[in-house]
Amino acid sequence: MLPGLDGLALVRALRAAGTMTPVLFLTALSGVDDRVEGLDAGGDDYLVKPFAFSELMARVHALGRRPHVQAEVTKLRVHDLELDLIRRRVERKGQVIDLQPKEFKLLEYLMRNESRVVTRTMLLERVWGFNFDPKTSVVDTHISRLRAKIDKPFDVPLLHTIRNTGYSLHAPS
Repeated sequence: MLPGLDGLALVRALRAAGTMTPVLFLTALSGVDDRVEGLDAGGDDYLVKPFAFSELMARVHALGRRPHVQAEVTKLRVHDLELDLIRRRVERKGQVIDLQPKEFKLLEYLMRNESRVVTRTMLLERVWGFNFDPKTSVVDTHISRLRAKIDKPFDVPLLHTIRNTGYSLHAPS
């Protein structure tokens, strides 16, 4: 009964826009079909008038206790380097960088751990799925290829070797 737009359309628009704010319908429409339609539109709860104020407060508090849903991250950014997980595309300073699948996965892991030191063992486990050290130079080889693509053509290096430990992806301070 909102002017120009009903509550169902409003909630559908909010959900379509990615807004995850909890919604509690307060309405005189008490039919089962009305309740189902409200919940299917994206409502989190539905309370029919007349209602006791204490019940309204209990429902509001219950909604507030629910864990907050965070939108899924689809783009990672470190300095001027951007990785788009949906399009599987990497750009730096607007220039597209072509990566092989393992290079992409390696860069994604490094970007998700921005400014942290990531060891070779961590990379072998997370990128290659090894639960042991196969005594191979696969990590160093891929890091070298990745560095040639994301750092060499640009002024500011982002991928840093931490001697005798591993690697860190970060903008210089």
